[in-house]
Amino acid sequence: MKILKLPAYHDPEQTASSHLAHDLEDAYIAAGIVTEVYCPTPTRGISDDIRKKYKKIKLEETYEGKIIVHRFSMFREGKNPIQRALRYVLVNFKQYNKGSGAENIDVIMSGSTPPTQGMLCAKVKKKLSRRYKREVPMILALQDIFPDSLVTAKMTKKGSLIWKIGRKIEDYTYKNADKIIVISEDFKKNIMEKGVPEDKIVVVPNWVDSEKVYPIERKDNILFERYGLDKDKFYVTYSGNIGHSQNMRMLLDAAKQLRDTLPDLRFVLIGEGAAKEEVEKAIADEGVDTVIMLPFQPYEDIAHVFSLGDAGLIISKSGTGNNSVPSKTWSIMAAARPVLASFDEGSALSNLIAEVGCGVTAKADDIDELKAAIVKLYENRDNNSAMGALGRAYLKEYLDKDKCVGMYVETIKNSVK
Repeated sequence: MKILKLPAYHDPEQTASSHLAHDLEDAYIAAGIVTEVYCPTPTRGISDDIRKKYKKIKLEETYEGKIIVHRFSMFREGKNPIQRALRYVLVNFKQYNKGSGAENIDVIMSGSTPPTQGMLCAKVKKKLSRRYKREVPMILALQDIFPDSLVTAKMTKKGSLIWKIGRKIEDYTYKNADKIIVISEDFKKNIMEKGVPEDKIVVVPNWVDSEKVYPIERKDNILFERYGLDKDKFYVTYSGNIGHSQNMRMLLDAAKQLRDTLPDLRFVLIGEGAAKEEVEKAIADEGVDTVIMLPFQPYEDIAHVFSLGDAGLIISKSGTGNNSVPSKTWSIMAAARPVLASFDEGSALSNLIAEVGCGVTAKADDIDELKAAIVKLYENRDNNSAMGALGRAYLKEYLDKDKCVGMYVETIKNSVK
């Protein structure tokens, strides 16, 4: 059996969900499935030397031919949103031409980033089905719901031209997908309300490998030495996408307001994203010296990343609770750190934290609740380890990696007739 993938980003690129892709590749290899990939020259989260190296690698076969990667040239991704959008469009055009010429494909696996990827894969599905004179199924793995996410990030409004175009793309993608894997019941409800039949949907939560993400004591954490961090401070860490749907403006304001009352408090932001430059500028212009920004770290250091803080932060603007489930939640829990969530009330995430007892929550966009939650963690440090232990125990019992990746493999095999 052979899978076709047309991703915007591929190894060695570093993204917030890289560990999911690695685990799935391992599962496909173990199941005897071949994965054929058509992707651009890597750009995100890598050095100039690595990019230069991969510019020369047009074809790469690994794991005895189980992973076949075709790379094509493309200019580097920038910060400008128009340039990024143009790059996505050009990548999609190239992937359509190259993917449509692929041989012996049994199933197409599509992601949801960029928002046009599902539409691209649906077009390739039609082309291959005509070429092969047989149906080639497409499976959509939905990690983000577009255009809802744009509305949440206040990049557009419901009813706008961009929103209408996004809805057309969304409807076309859902209609042509044979199966849609969603990461939560909230996602399932969302797309069912848009007309997707229930029998087309498979719920598979994101996971984390608790053997790779585990608690590391501060004295053994290599990031403190790597970045000269004071081990005696109290750290709240955020690791992941630094985008417009994360309420970084409120976080910076909270940091400024708590600076005098909690002098040992530090915030560490680890990651990349469309809003990173704005956050860096605000930190410099406003002298927010209690906020430290670090780049994405290599995957082999992931346990150190999520063990860095006394608490792991999840922060999103109001309205994201029904269309965004941060996978970093599981990594925070795997590292046995309490979860600090500034998130929608009544969301699956807020309910989980309350039921498990693995952290504290604050209403999205409410700076006073966020500050109160931080103070609670800061002043009750003895309880933090207990909350962290509850989170790790829950993760190991209910979010088993092998079970989750197994559901992906089963969905793929069942889709091929």
